[in-house]
Amino acid sequence: MKKLNEFRMTIDSKSVNEGFARVVISAFISPLDPTLEEIADIKTAVSEAVTNCIVHAYKDTYGKIYISASVDEASNITVTIRDKGCGIENIEQALTPLYTSGSGDRAGLGFTVMESFCDKLRVRSKIGKGTTVTLIKKINGKTKW
Repeated sequence: MKKLNEFRMTIDSKSVNEGFARVVISAFISPLDPTLEEIADIKTAVSEAVTNCIVHAYKDTYGKIYISASVDEASNITVTIRDKGCGIENIEQALTPLYTSGSGDRAGLGFTVMESFCDKLRVRSKIGKGTTVTLIKKINGKTKW
């Protein structure tokens, strides 16, 4: 399917940048005339993916988070959030609701939230190399491109 628009950006894995990523993705999809629910869904999914990079991928250090997004002629938005952190040892286990590799107040619902707010979720990871999360969501508004 032909891409109509796309962007790429790199942010530091600092919690202050999670809100920035949410704003950028909502601005990017605005020409699709999304509903408030569609905006909230994609912002929440992106927020969860970025937070996973901050909390789990780089743990007690900082690194880079690579975000790219594209929209195609069928109004599907594809968002990819990638890190070069520690990686996920067992993706199937990580996708299990309530499982967390973190400690303290982590609920273990990040991937579950991403999956419930998007039409498709893909997770790829290699230990010591990082993780790539791909979110795909159909926006039912009218494209302005």
